[in-house]
Amino acid sequence: MSAWFLAFAGLGLAAASWSTWVHYTLIADPLSVPACDINAMFSCSQAYTSEYGAVGGVSVALLGVLFFAFVLLLTTLTQRSRTARANLPLYLFAASTIGLAVVLYLGYVSWFVLGTVCLLCVGSYVAVIGLFLTSGAAAKEPMSSLPSRLSRDLSTLFSTPSALAATAAFVVAAGAAVMLFPHASASAATAAADGQASTATGPAIPAAQLKEFEDYLAAQPRETLNIPTNGAAVVVVKFNDYQCPACGQTHLALKPVKDKWAREGAGKVQFVTMDFALERECNAGMQSDVHLAACDAAVAVRLAREKGKGDALEDWLFANQPIMTPASVRQAAADIGGVTDMDARYADVLTQVKADTNKGVQLRVASTPTFFLNGIRLPGLRPEFFDAAIAWELKRVSGGK
Repeated sequence: MSAWFLAFAGLGLAAASWSTWVHYTLIADPLSVPACDINAMFSCSQAYTSEYGAVGGVSVALLGVLFFAFVLLLTTLTQRSRTARANLPLYLFAASTIGLAVVLYLGYVSWFVLGTVCLLCVGSYVAVIGLFLTSGAAAKEPMSSLPSRLSRDLSTLFSTPSALAATAAFVVAAGAAVMLFPHASASAATAAADGQASTATGPAIPAAQLKEFEDYLAAQPRETLNIPTNGAAVVVVKFNDYQCPACGQTHLALKPVKDKWAREGAGKVQFVTMDFALERECNAGMQSDVHLAACDAAVAVRLAREKGKGDALEDWLFANQPIMTPASVRQAAADIGGVTDMDARYADVLTQVKADTNKGVQLRVASTPTFFLNGIRLPGLRPEFFDAAIAWELKRVSGGK
C-alpha cells in the first residue's frame, strides 16, 4: 500500500511543483503565457492570479508542494518502524481528509466562480483524492485512536537522530520556500528598493521590469477600431460579456485604475465597454451558446445607462453571475436600473449589441475580456501594469508632457 501512497504523492508533487513554477513566472513576468493556458475555459493563469491563488500572500500551489512533500516524508520515515508503518494509513487519511476539503473548495471556486479549469490543479486534485481513497481503504483503526498513536510515534521520531534531522530539514526548507516565494508584499519591497512606492492600483513595478513592459508595448501593432473618442487622448476598450467570470474579475480588479484616471485624466482617458456576448442570439460567430443570459444583460445595461444607472446594474450582474437567467436579468433591470420597457425595446437595442459583436469579430476577438489600448491588443495584465500601460500611452501621445 505504501507504493500507492508514494505514487499519488509523487504525482501531486510534480503537478504542484509545475503549478508553483507557473505562478512564480506570472509574478515575475506578467506578459508570460504559460503552456497550460489553452483558452478561456482551460487557463492556469486565471486561477493563479485570482484572489483565490494565494492565502495570506502565500501561493496555494506552493502550499500544495509542501503538502505532498510532507506526505512523501511521512511515508518514508514510517518505514523505519513496524508500528509506525501500520499507523501510516490513519495519518494519511487524516491529512488527506483536510486536503480533500481544500481541493473541493478550490474546484468549486475554479468552475463556478472563476469559470475556468486549471489543468495542473486537476493533477493535484487527483493526487489528493487518490490518497484519500487508498488511505481510507487501508486504515483499519478508528480515528479516535489517532492522538495516542501519534504521541507514541512522535516519541520514536524524537529519539531517532536521522528521522529528527530529516524532519528539521523539511521544516526549515518549508519556511524558506514560503519566505522566498514572491508575493504582493515582496513585490512592494522590491519596488521600494528601486525608489518606487506602492500605489492604489497595486504594488509598484520595479524600474527594470517597467522598462521591459514599455518596450513590449512600443513593439505591438495597432488595430483601427473606429470608435468615437470624444476628444480623449487614450481610449481603453473592453470587449465584454456580463456572464463571463473573467470579465467580472477584471471589472473589480480595474476599478481602482478607472477611478484614478477619472480623477487624474479627466477628459484625457476614456474607458469604453463593447458587448461581445458569448450567445448566438446576438453573436453570429458563436457555434453554440456559452452563456444563456449574456444578450439580455447587454441590452439591460444599455437601457439602464439611459437612466444613469448602468454602473449599478453592471455591479449587480457581475456579482450575481452564478444565478443569472434572462428572467433574473430583466428583474434586476427593473429593480436596479429602473428599466420598465425592456421587452418592448429589446429587439431594437439588440441590434446595437450585435453591432459591437460584429466589430469584435472583425478585430478577431476570440474570448472575453479582450482589451485594446488605442488599438493595441493588451494581454491579461495585473492592475498595476494596466495602469502603467495607460500612463505610458498618455505620455506618448502628449509628447512626454
